[in-house]
Amino acid sequence: MTRGTRGTRDESTTGDGPAVTTHGLPAWLDPVVEAARTVRPPQLSRFLPPADGRGRQSAVLILFGEGERGPELLLMERAGSLRSHAGQPSFPGGALDPEDGDPQTTGPLRAALREAEEETGLDPAGVQLFGVLPRLYIPVSEFVVTPVLGWWREPSPVGAVDPAETARVFTVPVADLTDPAHRAMAVHPSGHQGPAFMVASALVWGFTAGVIDRLIHFAGWELPWDRSRQVPLDWRS
Repeated sequence: MTRGTRGTRDESTTGDGPAVTTHGLPAWLDPVVEAARTVRPPQLSRFLPPADGRGRQSAVLILFGEGERGPELLLMERAGSLRSHAGQPSFPGGALDPEDGDPQTTGPLRAALREAEEETGLDPAGVQLFGVLPRLYIPVSEFVVTPVLGWWREPSPVGAVDPAETARVFTVPVADLTDPAHRAMAVHPSGHQGPAFMVASALVWGFTAGVIDRLIHFAGWELPWDRSRQVPLDWRS
């Protein structure tokens, strides 16, 4: 990954809502910017939003920062008492509220930042939104999810704001996510298999792992890994 910062870049805004701009991003994010610009929904997931409009509109924040070990991602672990996706590591995010606005334009941007602040305590003012991935579908919860990409330009303290919703908040170096030793296929009790990451004493699987897997792939960061390696969902390091 090339370090450094780009100076002049294309910039776009979203009217009176949160801005989406690629100006001034670190150079190592260029492949992610390009992936967001060119990737198509079927390349990210086989679960696409229902054509009849069903599903609850939601958004997640895929927040890239830079820590002591280089590029990293912000993740959280959902509380074990929740009805949906209990105990799973995930991106910060949640359902759109009416005040978030149009789900086709600025709504997901506002929702991603608002939910991230509510769940992790991060300061949205320090986040630069630089892209939006195609909307995806989570059949088990019937959420239609818009992944919003952000650069943590000015990091702020984070932690579990409400223990009833969030067990912990943590960052994972991209180097750990691309390390073949940390990769496997998670096996659900139903028999379904999907990419997983064994990082930060957690098994990242499901929707979150699927999006990370595709981002790593289309950004050109993926290293060869053993797809025959399987781990159960109750894996613990």
